[in-house]
Amino acid sequence: MFVLISAACIVLGVLLLCWEALARRPLSRPRTSDDGAPPTLEPKGQGLGFLGPTRNWAGVSLIAAGMIIFLLVP
Repeated sequence: MFVLISAACIVLGVLLLCWEALARRPLSRPRTSDDGAPPTLEPKGQGLGFLGPTRNWAGVSLIAAGMIIFLLVP
């Protein structure tokens, strides 16, 4: 029973991390470039802000709780 709870915590934590990384950025749209390069779907200024601890604390804590439950409960 505890193995299922810990697995659910880990899976939900990973899904929450993915959701936070993808949900709050603008949708990509083709950009026009002045140098003649073909348009790209890569958004401007994505950066690494989605990896910050303030946005990912819930997912990381769910993964940590799942690992603790998995390791401590026989």
